[in-house]
Amino acid sequence: MTRSGPLVVVGDVLLDIDIMGRADRAGPDAALPVVEFVSRRTRPGGAGLAALLAATTTPEVVLVGAFGSDAGAERLRRLLAGRVRVAELLLHGSTVRRQRVRAAGQSVPRPRPSAAVARTRSGSGRAGIDPLPGSARAALRSAGAILVADHGHGVTAQPEIRALLAERARQIPIVWAPHPHGGAPVPGVALATPDRSHAAALVPGRLDSGIRARELVSRWEARAVAVTLGAHGAVFYRHGAREHFPIPVPRQLRVQGSPDAYGAGDMFAVTAATALHTGHGLAYAVRRAVESAAEFVWSGAISGTVPARDLQQHA
Repeated sequence: MTRSGPLVVVGDVLLDIDIMGRADRAGPDAALPVVEFVSRRTRPGGAGLAALLAATTTPEVVLVGAFGSDAGAERLRRLLAGRVRVAELLLHGSTVRRQRVRAAGQSVPRPRPSAAVARTRSGSGRAGIDPLPGSARAALRSAGAILVADHGHGVTAQPEIRALLAERARQIPIVWAPHPHGGAPVPGVALATPDRSHAAALVPGRLDSGIRARELVSRWEARAVAVTLGAHGAVFYRHGAREHFPIPVPRQLRVQGSPDAYGAGDMFAVTAATALHTGHGLAYAVRRAVESAAEFVWSGAISGTVPARDLQQHA
């Protein structure tokens, strides 16, 4: 049974840009392909992408994130308008932009139909410690479940947000997708979802991911931790359990080669949060999250899953 109240997504909102091109010849030194521009797509990234993904299956989604006053922030507002309700925090600095250049053609450096040949990141924006707006406070207090989509730009360090999340963790399920440069999950979250490299950095040594999951449950005082393993699924450990257990990607959803998996971690966390919001248990939520993330990659990740109306394309 679905819990009363919206699914609230809290975190850093980024502007993602994909530039698509053709790469049929190499440069003078033959080391890099020459990419000829074909198209440009912009979409919300970070917590903004998580909110849009959630909105495809959840009737009411509220996004609590920081927005600035530059052109990038205005574009994000337009991309989100009409799909999710937004409770804005103040962003100090410029909108963070993540740009991928992807190309198809004979000079693509790997034997794939399309490959990312460059990635750039710009923007100085961070959420500050300004007083929490009433709309954000109301969203968190009314939530039926919360997804924290941390991307390391200050939202999860905001003292009032952390205090409210700690309070709500005793009342509703919270899924926390942590970031190496973000705040640690507050005590009591239902599920934390670090990826394998983040878990290894937090719990170093020659350990398997299940032992790391067990340690992080204790350290974060979480009900459960799922360490995500990319194409290998996840390892799940629940507080008090005798053992951790792996949840592999179903055989029929395994993709050969090196597919575009951009956004798969967001889909994993969104699916887990949605499952808990609708009354399912933790083990089901993680198993369904593994399946959903695999389906997301199988269908083309971002470009194959996010509805066209959520993208702005410029020829």
